[in-house]
Amino acid sequence: MLDDVVDVLVCPHCGADLAAAGQSLRCASGHVFDLARQGYVSLLTGHPPAGTGDTAAMVAARSAFLTAGHYDPIAGQVRDAVAEARPEGGCVVDVGAGTGHYLARLVDAVPGTGLALDVSKYACRRAAKIHPRVGAAVADAWRALPVRSAGASAVLNVFAPRNAAEMHRVLRPGGRLVVVTPNPEHLGGLVAELGLLSVDERKQERLDQQLGGLFEPVGQRTCEFTMRLDRAEAEAVVGMGPSAWHSSARDIGARIAALPEPVLVTASVTVSVYRRE
Repeated sequence: MLDDVVDVLVCPHCGADLAAAGQSLRCASGHVFDLARQGYVSLLTGHPPAGTGDTAAMVAARSAFLTAGHYDPIAGQVRDAVAEARPEGGCVVDVGAGTGHYLARLVDAVPGTGLALDVSKYACRRAAKIHPRVGAAVADAWRALPVRSAGASAVLNVFAPRNAAEMHRVLRPGGRLVVVTPNPEHLGGLVAELGLLSVDERKQERLDQQLGGLFEPVGQRTCEFTMRLDRAEAEAVVGMGPSAWHSSARDIGARIAALPEPVLVTASVTVSVYRRE
């Protein structure tokens, strides 16, 4: 699949275009990036700070939870937000894509291809196989993205770090940026009971400030629903998020075991749509 998205990729060292050469990608300056056997390529330079890339366990939990359909309403909102802009082909770039779940749902609904970028090699292993028209590359959202300027027809950012300047650079003029952020009510039924990290009440305000001047807000919608989870699913939704870095899996499992089943959990997010100026 990387053959279909290589035209939007650039060398992370010198910024030159990349081209496929056997089982590698190469630039004119001679930098070479070998394809992993799972189908993705690492375009990461240096080492990201500890705790910034999802572990194998976190990715497995996310894959199981999303595949079960629990966040399908969110995926549907993301798909609709881009489809309503009627993009004419091109490549949709998902920054902080995780397993590529949301990108795959979108590519099913719009023409073109998808590029999943994530700092976790474990996430990219799954994203590389999630859809025939999705390619995956390891990259750090806080550094220059290995994507050519104006190479993306749309950009997704779902529960992920946001580098406003880089997302602006890679998105074509008039293209849509879709950002999904959790609301304070998100994971109600688990946050207080398990002592999880809570969401800042001013998160949306800070998002608008972060993107202001580069993107014009064109729409915003709340997606909120109740999930009926068994204990294993409740453990998975905790294990796939940021609380996994700050909590003991054994402690979380013991607390979840004490909850009544099914566990009623609120999903509450804001889907914000911006236009590149």
